[in-house]
Amino acid sequence: QVQLVESGGGLVQAGGSLRLSCAASGRTLSRYVMGWFRQAPGKEREFVAGIGWSIGNTYSADSVKDRFTISRDTAKNTVYLQLNSLKPEDTAVYYCAARRSTIIVTAGTGYDYWGQGTQVTVSS
Repeated sequence: QVQLVESGGGLVQAGGSLRLSCAASGRTLSRYVMGWFRQAPGKEREFVAGIGWSIGNTYSADSVKDRFTISRDTAKNTVYLQLNSLKPEDTAVYYCAARRSTIIVTAGTGYDYWGQGTQVTVSS
């Protein structure tokens, strides 16, 4: 079992920044991929970014890759998502997820563990 706890969400004005954190516990993550997803009201959950825990390879959705950056701190067992140049359409609940594989995938069904989510609200 892997437990994931997100933090760092909040209310921010358009153009602002936030850094989300996801603290993982319960398992060694060396053969895991960590991902960030988001779900806006009335919309389907969508992939935002993923990172291979062991070598730090990343992949981000086209819609955010110029503004959002995923990273990890292996010593702290924590994954981060830096959100810059935020837009009102980035408003969503952001979820951290863990996948028992070294291959990054964008489908949520490919992830085995999920956090409870953290709300990000961007005002115009």
